Amino acid sequence: MSTVLETDGHRDLRAAVAALGKRYGRDYMMSVVSDGSHPRELWAEAAKAGYLGVNLPEEYGGGGGGMAELSIVLEELGAAGSPLLMMVVSPAICGTVIARFGTDEQKRQWLPGLADGSLIMAFGITEPDAGSNSHRITTTARRDGSGADADWLLTGRKVFVSGVDIADATLIVGRTEDARTGRLKPCLFIVPRDTPGFGRSPIDMELQAAEKQFELVLDDVRLPADALVGGGVSHSGEAESGGGDAGLLQLFAGLNPERIMTAAFGIGMGRYALARAVDYARTRQVWKEPIGAHQAIAHPLAQAHIELELARLMMQKAARLYDDGDDIGAGEAANMAKYAAGEACVKAVDQAVHTLGGNGLAREYGLASLVTASRVARIAPVSREMILNYVSHQSLGLPKSY
Repeated sequence: MSTVLETDGHRDLRAAVAALGKRYGRDYMMSVVSDGSHPRELWAEAAKAGYLGVNLPEEYGGGGGGMAELSIVLEELGAAGSPLLMMVVSPAICGTVIARFGTDEQKRQWLPGLADGSLIMAFGITEPDAGSNSHRITTTARRDGSGADADWLLTGRKVFVSGVDIADATLIVGRTEDARTGRLKPCLFIVPRDTPGFGRSPIDMELQAAEKQFELVLDDVRLPADALVGGGVSHSGEAESGGGDAGLLQLFAGLNPERIMTAAFGIGMGRYALARAVDYARTRQVWKEPIGAHQAIAHPLAQAHIELELARLMMQKAARLYDDGDDIGAGEAANMAKYAAGEACVKAVDQAVHTLGGNGLAREYGLASLVTASRVARIAPVSREMILNYVSHQSLGLPKSY
């Protein structure tokens, strides 16, 4: 695929990660899923090579790059058939939030481990009754006492939290009361896995994936004052991590990388499916010529390639804007990239299966399971309809319907 918008360093990174992914591939990932385990070997090797923390600050052991580099890593692993979904969560969302807004102590405690892969952090935002409506989040935190050293008590529920079973901590999105207005405002807390009152139970998913999904129950989880990302408390006892809207800024700082990385996940998966289909169409011969010579086969594959390329261009734009510090511009582009990649991924997988016919459903070719997996890029972490809502009122200025 074309890389004209990338630097020589980006191209070298892409080639190196592709070589790593090729050594593992789809068979490795499917064996991990079948065993009910996790891709620890690939995670460890990617970490040792510096790929997992390529976006985190050098002073904490990271690569000093940004989302442009991290998205390349996930895309190429996905194109090899072995994507690491926790890359979306641990270094991209949690690592970014802590690097940008964490206290010095939080950075020292978490960033080196997130960078070298020895620590993993999950991210909990979705709630059973809130869905995509973050304004309805009911997980709340209150101070147990007064003063800057008073503990927090966190109560609520979260669903569809990836990788809690292997995470050392979970970054939880909650809400605290604004003492000035009485309104609830978002704030983020780091909750270590063994904290009393922090319960988790697996969600029975038909989706085959190495990363398990969990429901979390937080029952008056007691956290020290410094569990609040950014730290600090105002004279009135409310959360104060850099200003009245600090929690909202932290949340958006994590959601834009999440969308960029989800786009990379979808593009990588689409590329894998397309490559398998193209290889099959080149060699599968039913009449006189390989089936790839027939336009009914060739044209849909060409269209899938074009749509994946277009999605990648938008992803690159989003990553560049984010890395340049343009959060507003990156928000629009990241949502568009996630939408485009989700659509392109589903179409590429569907066309790949169709190209192989019955073989597309055979375990030997590794495509059938992607029919379900590709839907993830459309519905998570935000549905395509919510992205269309965002674009309609943020980009086009149309009134909200909600």
